[in-house]
Amino acid sequence: MITIKEAKTKSEVKDFIKFSFTLYKDNPNWIPPLISDEMESFDKTKNPAFEHAEVKFYLAYRDNKIVGKIAAIINWQEVKEQHKSKVRFGWFDVIDDIEVTKALLEKVYEFGRENNLEHVEGPMGFSNLDKVGLLTEGFDKVGTAITWYTLPYYVTHLEKLGYVKEKEYRESIFPFSNVKVEHFLKASILIKKRYELTTLTFKSTKDVMPYVDKMFDLFNNSYGKLSSFVAVSQSQKEYFKKKYISFINPEYIIFVEDKDKKLVAFSIVMPSFAEALVKAKGSLFPFGFWHLLQARKKSRDVVFYLIGVDPEYQNKGVTALIFEQYYNVFKENKIDMCIRTPELEDNHAINNLWKTFDPVVHKRRATYRKDL
Repeated sequence: MITIKEAKTKSEVKDFIKFSFTLYKDNPNWIPPLISDEMESFDKTKNPAFEHAEVKFYLAYRDNKIVGKIAAIINWQEVKEQHKSKVRFGWFDVIDDIEVTKALLEKVYEFGRENNLEHVEGPMGFSNLDKVGLLTEGFDKVGTAITWYTLPYYVTHLEKLGYVKEKEYRESIFPFSNVKVEHFLKASILIKKRYELTTLTFKSTKDVMPYVDKMFDLFNNSYGKLSSFVAVSQSQKEYFKKKYISFINPEYIIFVEDKDKKLVAFSIVMPSFAEALVKAKGSLFPFGFWHLLQARKKSRDVVFYLIGVDPEYQNKGVTALIFEQYYNVFKENKIDMCIRTPELEDNHAINNLWKTFDPVVHKRRATYRKDL
């Protein structure tokens, strides 16, 4: 018999997080999150996403043993401002038993119907800066710190339960040796002169901070037309500044300004923390923090996390300035591999940026939808 219970206490939420560690304990491609980081993300008093999101965490039990989990999410900003009558589900992990999946999803449907919503979509997080999608290809590839790894039967379960693909994403990879400076150096010089642009680089996190609010404003502007986009709020800006910016190498953050000091492009690249997180085993102590610091200093792989260009400057080659700077930094840091995080298949402007580097699509993922 399957029993579904809402995780409400701190102990129950920790059980919710740790179930994934049990499920994937023998899977070398799963990247464990930091338990403390997940606990903070799920804390309604700490994560500003809860200003616009209502969330319930559910655990499935059989014979007093946890066999699955799911978060049911309503992003009221999305519902009210975009008029999308949707309940989301996320942080979905389950054993290979469709009856467990069905029982968990029924709680999501119940939450949606209680609030007069019309369809369900997932997996996705509270906002656009959270993880997204089930893997549909690339199950034999190592994950990243900012994506969910999932098993092939997840898709099978959803399809048997009447779900269809809603949004498709691709993840690509290319060796740094594919990056030839001559491909964009001349363009960078011409574009700087033509549009009177300046590239901003940094040597310390302290110097980055005054620009972060502008960066998120530009993020909202450049991604605003994509499906299911929800703008980053002021409180979320502050939260992400404190939580993440200090972990990113300042030399991997690049901004481009026009002559009036208006930010027109930005890019954030992160060192790969995948190997460090595997070694940390979900905890900063006693050695997890050290492994993360070592990755920050010595990782030979980098993950392109965010890149955005003001709509006024899209298709004008502004990213040549960014790539020129990254070429110099990556060469100095002896980078081997460049990894791209999930990008919507229909985001042609972003996908076209990488053609010069001959990227290989090594993973695909998707969100799935069903009408209630």
